[in-house]
Amino acid sequence: MAKDDKAGKGKGKGKSAKRAKSTTAAVPARAAGKGVKPVAAKAEKLSGKDYDKALRDMHVELVKLQEWVKHAGLKVCIVFEGRDGAGKGGTIKAITERVSPRVFRVVALPAPTEREKSQMYLQRYLSHMPAAGEIVIFDRSWYNRAGVERVMGFASDEQVKRFLNAAPMVEKAFVDSGVILLKYWLEVSMDEQTKRLEQRIHDGRKIWKLSPMDLKSYSRWYDYGRARDDMFQATDSSWAPWYAVRSDDKKRARLNIIKHILGRIPYKEAPREKIKLPKRQKQAGYKESNYPFKFIPEVF
Repeated sequence: MAKDDKAGKGKGKGKSAKRAKSTTAAVPARAAGKGVKPVAAKAEKLSGKDYDKALRDMHVELVKLQEWVKHAGLKVCIVFEGRDGAGKGGTIKAITERVSPRVFRVVALPAPTEREKSQMYLQRYLSHMPAAGEIVIFDRSWYNRAGVERVMGFASDEQVKRFLNAAPMVEKAFVDSGVILLKYWLEVSMDEQTKRLEQRIHDGRKIWKLSPMDLKSYSRWYDYGRARDDMFQATDSSWAPWYAVRSDDKKRARLNIIKHILGRIPYKEAPREKIKLPKRQKQAGYKESNYPFKFIPEVF
């Protein structure tokens, strides 16, 4: 049984759940050839308190999902794509904040090495695909070829064409092998992207997120738009559809994505024994050590 309805039980009594539900992105999966429109009616601003409450309830459900994935041996792969500053990293952090990194594995590969460049293109991604009991999240994925590599000139037109032709069949092989494959495109508006990248320039906590490549790609907005449209047209299949998410409102986007994930992966509460802490052992002559431990300064 999918947990889309169950995931909302804890939130149904609060305003936050109603708002989050009513503002779910309504971009159809078959957005191919039409462009993805980020413009939507502005919803009431989601307060930090409402967001934290809704996220906490969803974290509980994500833990239930995690335990069921381990119990049932499910294999789940979640792909996040989008322009720089679309909110992929923040969304992944919201998903993984309260779950085990041994079950939820995040894969964010660096630029390929010279050896990897000589391999079959998809080869370096295959070793990261999930085994039974795992959920693998790709922070950018094999779709780099259709996006940044195409726009920035790292792949030829012929290489991109071959990739777009092959990707649906490769993904069908994933799905046929039992992998639950979810692909999300986070759609940020031009103005919001500018705002977020400027924040990275001036915020010492975010400066590491801004690379020379980000600056180059920022100027190529419409090239990325064409690349996105062609990618949707070629790879938005019935077995591995693209789900588009309006991400100008980061908090709502995160909640909508998590709720959607919970609704797309069949799970229920895994059986487990009742937990009770055991009694501690007796002291049996042990005495506290006089060793001069080097405690750090307690300045807070």
